[in-house]
Amino acid sequence: MWIKISQDDGQSTVEYVLVVLAAATLAMTLVGWIGGSSLIPSFFTSVIDKVIGFVR
Repeated sequence: MWIKISQDDGQSTVEYVLVVLAAATLAMTLVGWIGGSSLIPSFFTSVIDKVIGFVR
């Protein structure tokens, strides 16, 4: 039976946490930018209008 003893056992966990934090920061920045502009709401409104028009 082999037992792996290494100094970097927690390295993948730390890398995972850093990637999640970076993604959360990017998402919060994007949401803040979207909230300040009318570009995205008008886009979703036009998409929903087209879908409703297609269904009718």
